[in-house]
Amino acid sequence: MGFDKVKVRQIRGLILFVAAIVMLMIYSKSVLGGIALFVGMIQPFLVGGAIAFVLNLPMRWIETKVLKKWNGKVAAKIKRPVCMVLALVLLLLIITCVIWIVVPQIGVTAKELGVLIPAFFADVWEQLEKLTKAYPEIWSKVQELENIEINWESVISSVGNFLKNGMGNMLTSTVTFASSVIGGVVNFFISFIFAIYILSQKEKLANQGDRILKAYLSEKWYKRTAKVLKLLDKNFSNFISGQCLEAIILGVLFIVAMAVFGFPYAVLVGVLIAFTSLIPVVGAFVGCFVGAFLILINDPVQAVWFVVMFLIIQQLEGNLIYPRVVGSSVGLPSIWVLAAVSVGGSMFGVVGMLCFIPLISTFYSLLREDVNKRNGKKAQFLDSVPVSKPVETEDGMPVKDEEKTENTGKKENADTLDKQSGEEK
Repeated sequence: MGFDKVKVRQIRGLILFVAAIVMLMIYSKSVLGGIALFVGMIQPFLVGGAIAFVLNLPMRWIETKVLKKWNGKVAAKIKRPVCMVLALVLLLLIITCVIWIVVPQIGVTAKELGVLIPAFFADVWEQLEKLTKAYPEIWSKVQELENIEINWESVISSVGNFLKNGMGNMLTSTVTFASSVIGGVVNFFISFIFAIYILSQKEKLANQGDRILKAYLSEKWYKRTAKVLKLLDKNFSNFISGQCLEAIILGVLFIVAMAVFGFPYAVLVGVLIAFTSLIPVVGAFVGCFVGAFLILINDPVQAVWFVVMFLIIQQLEGNLIYPRVVGSSVGLPSIWVLAAVSVGGSMFGVVGMLCFIPLISTFYSLLREDVNKRNGKKAQFLDSVPVSKPVETEDGMPVKDEEKTENTGKKENADTLDKQSGEEK
């Protein structure tokens, strides 16, 4: 039996796909190295695209809300640059306000910690002395440690060898660090310029991308791709705006609660928790750990109450604020948010945590739509299938399938006999 052209094309595609998978498995290290090299080359442009996407949110809000009624020939020429400058100014104002609030607090906190930390360790040492006096076996172990002889000559020679060999390594590390800092500054400048170009010509770039998709994809796949891209844009935009709003609300809650209950470092800890909560699920706990450590130096009992307050506010935020601000905008259940954060963090770190929630949300929306569509088709098919009514006897009871078959056979035999008798007559 021969194959038609469609079958031959499918078999050929399957063979090529399997061959490509096998080659990737054999040369996986070389392929991953090439991918890493390519990503490193285009990294400034990827960062520029991310910066443009984030800046586009306030710029679009200024264009569509603040300067909505500004129209005309002059507006057509300078409205986009004005909105771009206003978005940058707004972002710089936010950063400046945060620095203006946090930096003085950091200075005051550093001075206080410089006084409190020695007193804290002195108190800890005093408590240890009381503990060793209460338990003599611990004091005997400490005395055994004091009787250990140390060969200071070998220690000094080891330190000297380390300094001799470490100077070259330290110089190399310093040069490497300086070059990486300079390279990072240059890459950020390139990324920022690229982001400005994207924002200034975003409609033109979107039109070009749409034309490319129409040229190289069929109508069916073009519609699907356009739908996925629109859904990704919506989910990423809602996630970023919702996450920022949720971080502001959480920071304000902590500042107010800490000020009401008399906790120290209220502004510093509140701003720190607001920034760390930009990382979903796990970010606020980092701020809690730092805040608890700062309060622990001042008052250990207050540190315990701070952790209790954090858990209460975290439950309030997780059950009421986050689902309404972020969860409803992204449309992803909390269990999948946790899964997205875990997988993204294990694969790509903080960037993976931030990016995987909108990606998983998009996949979840597409999967839910496809499942509902398929179940709807099956329900329509089942509703269209006729259902035969059960045959009932004279007393109203339904007849079983065996009885129904037997009665049908008897009726057919009786009809046949009546027909033969009629013919004989």
